[in-house]
Order: sequence, then structure tokens, then C-alpha cells
Amino acid sequence: MASIKYNATGRRKRSTARVTMLPGKGKITVNNREFENYFPRETLRMIIKQPLQVTGMIGRYDILVNVDGGGLSGQAGAVRHGIARALVTVDADMKTKLRKEGLLTRDPREVERKKFGQKGARARFQFSKR
Repeated sequence: MASIKYNATGRRKRSTARVTMLPGKGKITVNNREFENYFPRETLRMIIKQPLQVTGMIGRYDILVNVDGGGLSGQAGAVRHGIARALVTVDADMKTKLRKEGLLTRDPREVERKKFGQKGARARFQFSKR
């Protein structure tokens, strides 16, 4: 008998995380590396574990993550979003808890593009009268 798999996709900034949850002991693997090695900062690890803490599911599922694009902060947000969505597929009753904490909402903020004739998106080159 094959074990039950729960899949979900999470996104944040330019990052996309494909999350697979399997019944297990709570091991998290990111891009075939240990979770602690991939995300060296404790704050990023806290962000990722947030949906599991809210629902009280720490240690119940092994989580396999394939994350791509962006930087570490965006990737951590994408993983968190993916885990939250996967938890809803596990049990639909968790949706209200996760929604209340804002974990199911995809953060729409993206980097504004640099404009031509300017230093950045909003910053201008310094004006010189002479």
C-alpha cells in the first residue's frame, strides 16, 4: 500500500516552492539538503515552521521541498506558503486557523522595475544646475 502524499505549491517574490508532505517524524528536506543547512538563519527556519506550529502538526509529517528562484528570504516565504496549503489538503478544518494567521494569502509584493534615465525604480540621478 502506498503512503498518502499531499502536494502543494507556494510562492513569494520570485521564488516557487513545490512541497510534498508524507506521514513521518517531522524531517524537513529542502532541495535534497537538510533544512538546517539550507536555511542557516534561525529567523528563516521560524518562518517555515510557522504553519506547523499554528496547527500543532510539528513532528507528524516529513516534508520534502523543491524550491527555485529568488533569494533565501523569498524562498523561506514560498516554503511557508506551500506548507500552509499542503496542510489544508490534509485537513480542511485547518483552513480557518491558517487564514486567520495570514498564512494562506500569497504575499503580492514584488520588486519594482528600474526605470530608464533613472538610478533605480524611484531613485533619480542627482540633479546639477551647473
